[in-house]
Amino acid sequence: MHDFNAALDPVLALDSRFPREAYLFVREALDHTQELLVKRGGELPRHVSGMELLDGIRDLAIKQFGPMAITVFDEWRIHRCEDFGEIVFNLVENQILSKTDEDSREDFKRGYDFTEVFRRPYLPSIRS
Repeated sequence: MHDFNAALDPVLALDSRFPREAYLFVREALDHTQELLVKRGGELPRHVSGMELLDGIRDLAIKQFGPMAITVFDEWRIHRCEDFGEIVFNLVENQILSKTDEDSREDFKRGYDFTEVFRRPYLPSIRS
């Protein structure tokens, strides 16, 4: 992780929209996603698609942050799945992560609504 952390310096110098912690979380979520795929019968290591990574991000965020996930993401200036795509492609463009010819920022537009995923499950249910 230290090498990854050091590799972020030029990325953050070029694009300061998201803090270092957001990039570290995405890296951790990538590892988490690969572990989830192996548990589902996949092989490791393998390429992870944008949608698979978003699933892993959701799972890890709920496990790590619970009802505070959306608050943490707000602090990191991440408000939608496309923001995670920006982080991923900043890493790709700085040759920290790789992509296939089929991968694009557009993959992250088909993600989920943050309110539905990170806030609604923790709201009190209305009893009739």
